[in-house]
Amino acid sequence: MAFLKRLGFYLIGLSIGLVFLFFFLKKKSDETGVSFCYLPNCRVLKELRSKPLTYSEQIDQMLNDQTLDSLTIDYFMNEGDVNFKKSDTKNTTCKTYLIEGMIKEKLMTLTVKNCDSTTEIENLQLLD
Repeated sequence: MAFLKRLGFYLIGLSIGLVFLFFFLKKKSDETGVSFCYLPNCRVLKELRSKPLTYSEQIDQMLNDQTLDSLTIDYFMNEGDVNFKKSDTKNTTCKTYLIEGMIKEKLMTLTVKNCDSTTEIENLQLLD
């Protein structure tokens, strides 16, 4: 009986501690803007956003022609899904990622090259 009593006290204390920790970390992350990215998709997108963006000639032309806007690129960089099977993650100099997303009910892929100091937006394709 003593073991069950001690186990009960332990579980009560553990649950109170977890609730306190949850609210403390949530408040801290809201104030400082810190996000906890543990999954591979979130970590890759966060790394791509942390570097200055450069555009290829094709993307620069699309931005000038107004067939592409910066909000679309921002959507891919924040909400996109990285397709790791089609991405080149083995390259040592610049890794190439394919980021998929739905824009205006159309499936599109954004090709992004992740180098040491910059992130280059290379290509935007509409998938069938």
